[in-house]
Amino acid sequence: MTPILMLGAGRMGGAILEGWARAGAFAGHDLMIVDPQPSDAALASARAGARLNPPDGDLASARTVILAVKPQKWLEAAGQYASWLSPDAVIISIAAGVGSQAIAHEFGGRTVARVMPTTAAAICQGVASLYADDPAALARAHALFEPLGAVVDLTDEAQIHMATAVSGSAPAYLYAFIESLEAAGVAVGLSAADASRLARSTITGAAALLAQTGEQPAELRRQVTSPNGTTEAAMNVLLGERGLPPLMREAVAAALRRSKELGA
Repeated sequence: MTPILMLGAGRMGGAILEGWARAGAFAGHDLMIVDPQPSDAALASARAGARLNPPDGDLASARTVILAVKPQKWLEAAGQYASWLSPDAVIISIAAGVGSQAIAHEFGGRTVARVMPTTAAAICQGVASLYADDPAALARAHALFEPLGAVVDLTDEAQIHMATAVSGSAPAYLYAFIESLEAAGVAVGLSAADASRLARSTITGAAALLAQTGEQPAELRRQVTSPNGTTEAAMNVLLGERGLPPLMREAVAAALRRSKELGA
């Protein structure tokens, strides 16, 4: 499984490196990182013993290759590095929208697993959706991402598009909701600092309660929604005809379409 070569260490690749370091998942000397503009996470890994931008000839030692470049750059990365890799290296791709057959073709027929992770991998509370038609590649993906949080095995590669829309992109949905809640607090008269602290602490506390209790979100919502109370008044707006349900369906559908476009 090691050495592990990471091609690209931007936002998501950096989050993976941070999570591995936090979990003690891999020794620094087991990692190689190729990135022309190393992130703070890549530099920190290098200080811990990872080989940063090693000579191309060293790449043949990698048993696992994580393709973590932006989807628009994956073909360029394949063209530049595929010929240097060992024939038995397993490719683990986190490139949104790009199918395993296309990746395998450009990487010389090597075995491929696809993963859609989230940036909370940096604090080992991420979730990763996994797909591979090869059991060994799937097991490799599990070994890489289980230290970083939850993993979900998908039975059909087409479901990666759906997981991207519902999970991979979803942290941004939550952050946008918090932004809007903070702005609404300011609009009704709170200071920006108070609105920010109230909104962020409320959301993180509610998420922690959801995780700890295992209750259904609908049940937790009902528990804090008194008949004819303030919360019910707000829910009538948020769950109304033009509220969150249709907006979320539209947002997920848009992300799904874009994921498919990236793979076209």
